[in-house]
Amino acid sequence: MSMTPINGADTVRDGAPYAALSRLGLSLPPTRPPVANFLPAVIEGELVYLSGQGPIGPQGLVHRGKVGADLSVEQGYAAARLTTLNLFSALEDAVGSLNRVRKVIKVLGMVNAAPDFSAHPMVINGCSDLLIEVFGPEIGAHARSAVGMGSLPGQIAVEIEMIVAVR
Repeated sequence: MSMTPINGADTVRDGAPYAALSRLGLSLPPTRPPVANFLPAVIEGELVYLSGQGPIGPQGLVHRGKVGADLSVEQGYAAARLTTLNLFSALEDAVGSLNRVRKVIKVLGMVNAAPDFSAHPMVINGCSDLLIEVFGPEIGAHARSAVGMGSLPGQIAVEIEMIVAVR
C-alpha cells in the first residue's frame, strides 16, 4: 500500500520530522499489525486515513485503564504521546517517510474515561502537542475532537485516529 516516494531523500529517515523526534529523545516503534479485519492506513488521493492506534510500547500495552479513575490526566497525556508515535509508524509505513506530510488535517482522540471525567482535551493534547513539536505549527496544527468513551479495546487508555495530507 506504500506510495512511491517523490525522490530518494524521502525514503531516508532524515529531514525535519526525524530531527525533531531525535531532539525529543523519541524514536518510532515498529509498526504493529492490525488486531482485526482492517487496514492500518488507507490512501485516497493525497489523503491518508490512519486507523485508530493505542498506547502500545515495545513491551506491549503501557497505559491501560480509565483516565480519571485508574490513571491521572498526566498518564493519559503520556498515553496519547505514545499513541501518536504508533500513528507516525503506520504513516511512515504507508507513505515511505514522514517528510511527505504536507498537513495534519484531523485528529480524533478517544479517552477511556471515568463517567465524571471532563478533561478529555488535556489528555489528547499529548497527541496535539507532539504533532506541533514534530511538524511545526504550519503542518502540525489540526482540527480535532477529544471525546470520552465508556471503554476501549483491551481497556487501553486512549485510541487516536488521524487524517493527513501528503505530497
